[in-house]
Amino acid sequence: MRTARDGTAREAPAPDALPRRAFLGALLAAAASPVLLAAARGPALRAAPGSPALRAMRRVDDVTIVDFADDGTRRGAMKVAKVVKTDREWRAQLSPLAYSVTRRGDTEIPFTGAYWNVHEAGLFRCICCETALFGSDAKFDSGTGWPSFTRPIARENVVTRPSRSTQHVESELTCARCDAHLGDVFDDGPRPIGLRYCIDSVALRFVKRR
Repeated sequence: MRTARDGTAREAPAPDALPRRAFLGALLAAAASPVLLAAARGPALRAAPGSPALRAMRRVDDVTIVDFADDGTRRGAMKVAKVVKTDREWRAQLSPLAYSVTRRGDTEIPFTGAYWNVHEAGLFRCICCETALFGSDAKFDSGTGWPSFTRPIARENVVTRPSRSTQHVESELTCARCDAHLGDVFDDGPRPIGLRYCIDSVALRFVKRR
């Protein structure tokens, strides 16, 4: 038995990852609960990074993020180039599951990720571009089987995209620097903040604090 992102009990599917729309269909059929996962996004177009000519051709803008050392020390805001890559480059860099989640908007099966039950102090970085996303001080046990946080480490480092339906409370969460899909945001988190950033483990890299 597994728990959906809203805490609803359900049988865990066998594959390592499911398209979000298929996952939504299974949830609706099993529990008749509200839709809890963002709709699957279409293939994202990416360009090879590092080349000024390619960046100019594709009009890739710089973005401002907040830099953090691995020990969690805030270094301050900095302007960096947007990370863009071809689909082939993302596939070569990422594991099949990480690619499916971060570049195609799928989701990992709950209770299968590496970090949902991690309680050590440290920093969570984007698996695609190493941007600092969450600190362990904001992590809490939501009982859903996905790593859950009350807030990002810096609001500049993440982007929330509202749900396409006004009937749903969730928003898609992406990395500000590389547009990686990270998970979803819900308004049922612990008070006083009241938000639950529900993140796929495979979208993260955990750096343990020494």
